Amino acid sequence: MNINTVILQHRSVCNLIVRRKVRQSFEIMADMLDNVSVGGLRDEFAELRMTYRNILKYTVEGIQDPERQKVYSKLLQNILRLNDKIKQDILARHSGWYTYSVRAREQNEERLRGGTIIQSVDDLVFKSRLDDLLASAEIGKTDPDGETSRETERMSGIIFNHLWLTDYYGEAEESLMDLLIGSDRFAWHEIASFVSAVTLSSLRLWDPGKIRLLSRLTTDVTPHVAERAVTGLIFSLHYYDDRLTLYPEVMKMIRELAENGNFRDRCRIVVLQAIRSRYTEKLTRRMNEEILPKVVKLKPRIEEKLDLDRILGDNPEEGQNPDWSEMFSGSEEMFKTMEELTNLQMEGSDVYMSAFSGLKQFDFFREMRNWFIPFYPDHEAVDSVYKDEILGPAINELAEALYKTPFICNSDKYSLILNMKYLPAEQKSMMLKVFRMELEGLEQMKYDSELTDPSALFRTTVTQYVHDLYRFFKLSGFRNEFDDFFTGRLDIYNSVFYRETCGSAANDRSLADYFFSKEYYEDALALYLTILKTVSDDAELFEKAGYCYQKAGEFEKALEKYSRAIIIEARTWTLRKTGLCLRKLGRPAEALESYRRALLNEPDDLNTILMTAHCCLDTGNYEEALKHYFRIEYEKPGNSKVLRPIAWCYIVTGKYSEAEKYFERLSETGLTPFDRINMGHLALCQGNTRKAAEYYISAVAGGELTSEAFINAFNDDIPVLASNGVNPDDLPIVLDYVLMNLKKET
Repeated sequence: MNINTVILQHRSVCNLIVRRKVRQSFEIMADMLDNVSVGGLRDEFAELRMTYRNILKYTVEGIQDPERQKVYSKLLQNILRLNDKIKQDILARHSGWYTYSVRAREQNEERLRGGTIIQSVDDLVFKSRLDDLLASAEIGKTDPDGETSRETERMSGIIFNHLWLTDYYGEAEESLMDLLIGSDRFAWHEIASFVSAVTLSSLRLWDPGKIRLLSRLTTDVTPHVAERAVTGLIFSLHYYDDRLTLYPEVMKMIRELAENGNFRDRCRIVVLQAIRSRYTEKLTRRMNEEILPKVVKLKPRIEEKLDLDRILGDNPEEGQNPDWSEMFSGSEEMFKTMEELTNLQMEGSDVYMSAFSGLKQFDFFREMRNWFIPFYPDHEAVDSVYKDEILGPAINELAEALYKTPFICNSDKYSLILNMKYLPAEQKSMMLKVFRMELEGLEQMKYDSELTDPSALFRTTVTQYVHDLYRFFKLSGFRNEFDDFFTGRLDIYNSVFYRETCGSAANDRSLADYFFSKEYYEDALALYLTILKTVSDDAELFEKAGYCYQKAGEFEKALEKYSRAIIIEARTWTLRKTGLCLRKLGRPAEALESYRRALLNEPDDLNTILMTAHCCLDTGNYEEALKHYFRIEYEKPGNSKVLRPIAWCYIVTGKYSEAEKYFERLSETGLTPFDRINMGHLALCQGNTRKAAEYYISAVAGGELTSEAFINAFNDDIPVLASNGVNPDDLPIVLDYVLMNLKKET
């Protein structure tokens, strides 16, 4: 049995049903049913097919039925549900996945317990059985190493697995969550992990009941619960976005949520953080390939300048901060890079994925639930460090500082703690000192941020949680059993639910500008175009939309947006971009007019002067081109690059002695192969064919220019040479002479 084929078939059926192609979906499902073990699934399929045939018959015969559309919608829902169940049945039998081995184990243990917790749909029986278990366990926290603590941990695992592995939720699961939150018998971090179990279950199998439960939990005040519920809800709604229109009750719930301004604000925070995760892979690659190798090279100088051996002395509070700019002197690019990384970290980008990706091999991470437990100082992973002779006495300070730091996600905090046991004694001591110094600063930072930003705590918790989820889907041993939510564009802003909750022009503008700043031009353009459907007098919007088109190479569309912007306000930037697009489209005369208009706005802007000169060169206005190039030469006397177009203009206009002077100046800074070609042209125009041939040969002999490239350049310039009196009949002879002599040299 090919599991990938089953997954693809399941996905095809989903896509067909969303597009109302029922007949085709039945054909695929009939093939899938050959591999199921539960006969009831075949019976369900037969009933659905019969229902659809009746709908077809009544419709064709013209029988009016006011309930037909409702029946049809329910049919589509039931087909999707059966399709999901078929997939789960086949995977359970043939995949060998951890998910189904755990479910089989839990079902077996349930039978030994009496079989009432997981299978029962009777709320009273379920609640009664759970109460009995809770009472018999006498859950408490007085003895972390005792039987009570072990029973609590065991039951937490049972509840997590139940919420994760239950296919369809009913009142029993909602009652369970209410009981857990209201009982005071489970700590906040356990309840938070249960919310993650609901999210995992939702991503594993679509169920409106799970969506309903997550939506209820978005207002819970238990620490980390609302943050995880909002995140799980948004991820689930985006993942199943194409299904939502088939579930009016879910759409109604979304609209009700949207009436709450606080939810809309929180929704934007989660969406933005999810979008930032798209930068993680690129940032990780940059850290590994660019930044860390440079840091390693700088290490000896950093240690010397910062006196690292003594920076953590007996009284570190009296020491002064190092002068970072001085430390990075001679490495200004590195300084700017570190400053950029700091800013990225402050806004929520995942800068630590590279550092911690290799620290997920501990046994701790072989238990799925541990990927979703918020870090807290009393966790047994922290307790195990008490036995360390160096870390033990101060582990409380270290764990407290880790708990409070906003920049490291929960998964990485556990990695750090677990790895510390294996560090050399010197590094352990240093880390303890660093965390002691950080603790007071973290308290002040937390106070300041919450004072100025009421959403600071929610934003920080969501940021850490999204980073946790990213690590689970990218690094965990269970990742192959889930679709990677973080693969692809993550264009949550296009989802049905997002348009219902946060799809205002102001929100779209804010998100589009964020995309624009991160160079996600395709995403930014989609939002700008949406806004422009209702806004017609905002020059900046048209400019940014035009720039997005320009970056995509769609210059005609970019021109259209730039033109609209110029009508509103003819800004220099827009006129210059218009000129650039016109040049790209091979319309140099129009480009020149655009740059001339830009010069009227800002006559001293050197970039505009330069581009105007280039357009003059393109259109044969050599005298005007020279005037602009001279201006740049005067303003930037050390810029040797401007000497080249000036020398060329002199050649074209027949001022050979002036051209010679500029080529002499170029020779002082180093000649390129094209400089040598142009010097050969100058010699030809002056009647010195031998000297011209020497220049041509030297242009190719250095190896920087191929013979083919030389031939193309030479042929392109034939009209210029001919207009300056060179006999066109001589040019093929000169070209052959050069090429034959090049072969002799090789």
